[in-house]
Amino acid sequence: MAIRRALISVSDKTGIVEFSRALAGLGVQIISTGGTASLLEKEGVPVVGISEVTGFPEILDGRVKTLHPAVHSGLLAVRDDEEHQKAMTELGLDYIDLVVVNLYPFAATIAKPDVSYEDAIENIDIGGPTMLRSAAKNHAFVTVVVDSADYQTVLDEVKAQGDTTIETRKVLAAKVFRHTGAYDALIGDYLSKLQGNPLPESYTVTYEKVQDLRYGENPHQKAAFYRKPLAAPGNITTAEQLHGKELSYNNINDANAALAIVKEFNEPAVVAVKHMNPCGVGIGKDIHEAYQKAYSADPTSIFGGIVAANRTIGLETAQLLGEIFLEIIIAPDFTPEALDVLTKKKNIRLMKLGELQAAGERKPEWLLTSVDGGMVVQESDVHSLTEDDIQVVTDRKPTAEELKQLLFGWKVVKHVKSNAILLASDNMTVGVGAGQMNRVGAARIAIEQAGEKAVGSVLASDAFFPMGDTLEIAAKAGITAVIQPGGSIKDAESIAVANANNIAMVLTGVRHFKH
Repeated sequence: MAIRRALISVSDKTGIVEFSRALAGLGVQIISTGGTASLLEKEGVPVVGISEVTGFPEILDGRVKTLHPAVHSGLLAVRDDEEHQKAMTELGLDYIDLVVVNLYPFAATIAKPDVSYEDAIENIDIGGPTMLRSAAKNHAFVTVVVDSADYQTVLDEVKAQGDTTIETRKVLAAKVFRHTGAYDALIGDYLSKLQGNPLPESYTVTYEKVQDLRYGENPHQKAAFYRKPLAAPGNITTAEQLHGKELSYNNINDANAALAIVKEFNEPAVVAVKHMNPCGVGIGKDIHEAYQKAYSADPTSIFGGIVAANRTIGLETAQLLGEIFLEIIIAPDFTPEALDVLTKKKNIRLMKLGELQAAGERKPEWLLTSVDGGMVVQESDVHSLTEDDIQVVTDRKPTAEELKQLLFGWKVVKHVKSNAILLASDNMTVGVGAGQMNRVGAARIAIEQAGEKAVGSVLASDAFFPMGDTLEIAAKAGITAVIQPGGSIKDAESIAVANANNIAMVLTGVRHFKH
């Protein structure tokens, strides 16, 4: 067989003139529609209008033009089936050997902040996906192209042998069904959310590949990095890498964890993360002071970690960052002087975020976690706490400084793996107990890490105390105030221990489990 007739109808016209001109030069008849036909005619490429093929005008503002037997029989006919051949001959129909289609820009349309419902609906393509699916189904005989990146491959094969190989057609057909599936998933998601139904009876999502990764969590695991088609700015999927090696699977997860914490703060903040847990968090009058506090929180664990900042990194801070080994530094931006310093380190990854939303403006997103044979879906935890939300349950109220440190600690402990206990003092973390099987164990780890800094610090717990034992070891360590959700049947026991040791304790009524 040979490619004799091609139907070309594209919204994204990148490279289409050159591709069509090359096909025409190889003797391929070009059939086209609407704006694509007009462009090709203007550029001097011979074109047959779709109405000449169907014998029917394009109608309803172009909504109906390719939905016609003259098109779909040419795409779906099985070329080596005698009955199909007979039907095509009797009806005066001809085969279509190549389809080049990309779809109305639905994603770009709904990404507009002021998009109307009517505009969104008008940008749902019907004829395009139908042609693509017809051609892809019949890939034994028909070549179908949905991605301009494949134009050259098709052209090279047609030049060499008059047709594409069956192997190429299979690859292109699979890409089509992935593409139309993703297109429909985006439409379904948009309409479901408009109806207030974010958790429908079937959950279909689509992501675009950012890059293949060398491996997953460990070298024997395959992995790749994907992002949502409409990913919001200011996150790891949209950050610009300015320097360093490719991101790894663990880099991406750790950077995402660091960003989640630093976004809790409107004041200058720096977060150091190791293995998905914060090892140091600090806030200050500027980002330089915030980094010094984050570093001082745990100078050992920060080594080989991820650092995230919510302000531009300048020269003075960059000089300190450059003194230790770090995997990634991620920030809204870097000054040229800071880049001069940090890019001297060959392997460090520098990620530019761009502007970050204010902490109180974040909206929850839907988080997907896979389990064997399925997944669970939940809203992201963007709950924030103010002084007005807390309840003082002890005889002594926290001082103004204690309350400030309690609220700081609460923002951070929310991001520590459960069971989680965090100690804070002087606008920085001083001890972190993460991922323990019991709360007392987490407290002991945090207190041991803090050492002398535990004296006068405050304690934050991601969930309630099942009994008073955690308060007892907190009192022995010199901790002066505690913030926790409350809700245990033994709250009274913990309150009694706090009162006996002059510890101020406040309840939030909200827990922050993180598994």
